[in-house]
Amino acid sequence: MRPEILTSLLAARAAKQQVALVSNLETGDQTLVFRDRTEGSLSLDDDALDATRNALRDDKSGRLRRDDAPLFVQVFNPPKRMIIVGAVHIAQPLVTLAQTSGYEVVIVDPRGAFATRDRFPGVTLSEDWPDDALNTLGVDNRTAVVTLTHDPKLDDPALHVALRSEAFYIGALGSRKTHAGRVERLTEAGYTEDEIGLIHAPVGLAINAKSPAEIAISIMAQITQVLHGA
Repeated sequence: MRPEILTSLLAARAAKQQVALVSNLETGDQTLVFRDRTEGSLSLDDDALDATRNALRDDKSGRLRRDDAPLFVQVFNPPKRMIIVGAVHIAQPLVTLAQTSGYEVVIVDPRGAFATRDRFPGVTLSEDWPDDALNTLGVDNRTAVVTLTHDPKLDDPALHVALRSEAFYIGALGSRKTHAGRVERLTEAGYTEDEIGLIHAPVGLAINAKSPAEIAISIMAQITQVLHGA
């Protein structure tokens, strides 16, 4: 591997960027493929670029089926991330399930009495206002956003950011009546029906969940379902 390729790859991983290393198995030429650019000596046609970016999306390394050259794609994706707005009871089992599923978890709650190290050990905590927190964190296509506070003053600002982002999943806790009010507020704020339709609400799969742990299971199951296009 050329030093400049290694330097760029390490920098991308440190910055938690999505990147794939494409190698010609005959010549040794290599190119880094990012979501918006390439770096390296190996030229790739549009089909190879599309296949590489599909591999990034699918988190799947492997050989590319090519007649002209034997290519291998090695995917270096950052961990998936879940941003939970609201350090409520449901958040505790949801954190455990998310971490077990390989997610980095961030809890956002400006109410300092809720988002504490005692309640959420080993989790990144933010006491910023939800929209500020999400803008600072950056919401990309490997991020799930879940709002749990039941408080429009906290949930809505997060949803405003999430709906304008690439988040692969957006979920909001609340009854159908609660969501109807949410839809009305978002419509008044200028969001389209299709945009509002990106919100999974009431959040979670319909498994008649009752306890915080059961609700967390339903949420994690739905996120997994959306992630894999099931």
